[in-house]
Amino acid sequence: MVNPPEKANTIHVIEPATRLDKYLTTKYPEFSRSYLQKLIEQGYILINGHGAKTSQKLNIGDAISISLPPPEPTSLIPEPLPLTIVYEDNDLIILNKPAGLTVHPAPGHTSHTLVNALLAHCPALANFGNSLRPGIVHRLDKDTSGLMIITKTIPAQQNLINQFKIHSVAKGYLVLVKGKLTPSRGIIEAPIGRHPANRKRMAIVTSGRQARTTYKVKEYLDNYTMLEVTIETGRTHQIRVHLSAIGYPVVGDSVYGVKSAFVKRQFVHAYRLGFHLPSNREYKEFTCDLPQDLKQCLQLIKR
Repeated sequence: MVNPPEKANTIHVIEPATRLDKYLTTKYPEFSRSYLQKLIEQGYILINGHGAKTSQKLNIGDAISISLPPPEPTSLIPEPLPLTIVYEDNDLIILNKPAGLTVHPAPGHTSHTLVNALLAHCPALANFGNSLRPGIVHRLDKDTSGLMIITKTIPAQQNLINQFKIHSVAKGYLVLVKGKLTPSRGIIEAPIGRHPANRKRMAIVTSGRQARTTYKVKEYLDNYTMLEVTIETGRTHQIRVHLSAIGYPVVGDSVYGVKSAFVKRQFVHAYRLGFHLPSNREYKEFTCDLPQDLKQCLQLIKR
């Protein structure tokens, strides 16, 4: 247990409320629920001056005191790795992430990630946010290529987090699946959570989080289907899990889909990204072409 600093931000509960951690996520959308739970457990969040539990029920009139801990020391080293930047202003960077590049470091793996490259390109990113994920507001799987938003300031980060939260960010993917998918348009709605027998995998489970995937057929290629996919939610491995669940696995996906002689990774490319710029609320949409390995996969199939 830590001793919180004397000065703390205080919220007075003035409406019927639920459990503490869930209530705080509505007040501080820039923080993840797991991060807030960690602060509660470590004593940085108090109720009426006393220690609290994450599941504690709140009452009208309760005073919630919040003290943020000092930033964790970072051991991240800027690395001048090549970046394909599509757009950049004072608030954010739009880049085209290559397949094979991990977005952010993890314990025991603090180098050769997108964050390391970003710190070399924009050193100011080290001054705010989670020390291992500066500026990161969403992710792409290591072996998924395509467009990502990186924020450069705290106000821009909070703005984009809110846009993702209300599902106003347009995210489009090009995906190749095995089989001739019919009908040509459809919506997949099924909750996604951790696989009950394999915690490294995701699965459709009744206790999972709501997830919605929309698809449209772009082209039929022999016994394959090229799809344009949009997602309203951003669950881990959502596209791959949903398409596998309806019987049309993603080509090249060794976890949920089918391995392929034509491509060495999952055929998923984030080709379109649309959102409102934090600076002036102007709606901008960005696109990027398929990378060479996915183009080659299509050429081999067509032959």
